[in-house]
Amino acid sequence: MNSYNIIKRVLDFFAALIALLMLSPIFLFVFFCLLMVNNGKPFFFQERPGKNGKLFEIIKFKTMADYKSESNENIHSLNRVTKIGGFLRKYSLDEIPQLLNVVKGDMSLVGPRPLLTKYLPLYNNEQKKRHDVKPGITGWAQVKGRNSISWEQKFNLDVWYVENQSFILDIKIIFLTIKRIIIPEGINNGGEINMPEFTGSNMN
Repeated sequence: MNSYNIIKRVLDFFAALIALLMLSPIFLFVFFCLLMVNNGKPFFFQERPGKNGKLFEIIKFKTMADYKSESNENIHSLNRVTKIGGFLRKYSLDEIPQLLNVVKGDMSLVGPRPLLTKYLPLYNNEQKKRHDVKPGITGWAQVKGRNSISWEQKFNLDVWYVENQSFILDIKIIFLTIKRIIIPEGINNGGEINMPEFTGSNMN
């Protein structure tokens, strides 16, 4: 671990704690709203790959209902997003619980977003570099386009961040993230669910 990563871990820990305290009124309000809307299930938990591909359980506010069709197949995710869930996604409020992941050390405030575990064997050698650092709540790809850019573009931006990470860059990404929250852009209707699945790249 290089010196910046050591400093970054300390900064992440205290910044996440302070953010949790500052956002606690919003956190509690959303928590109780989702508690009623989602039948007592305010949180969404899912295994995601972290640094070096090590799996951890990510925590987010639950934005989709658990409905199933009569044929016992999951209804398309577009139809499962609740009204409050759509609002939370639009302003990235569903990401707030991930501050707990940062406190635990599974994630960083800034880094490549943790994607689905099923994508792990699909990355080429260059794309695998995104796992050389801890995943982040926000990242370079998020402030450069989020869901409006292709997977290849996302991964190129992730790898560029890994190879160029610095304190100044992280601060820049955090401020750009705040700007994106205030003025949402680069998000397809419905948020993350509209991004097509990654099926692999032909580039090695």
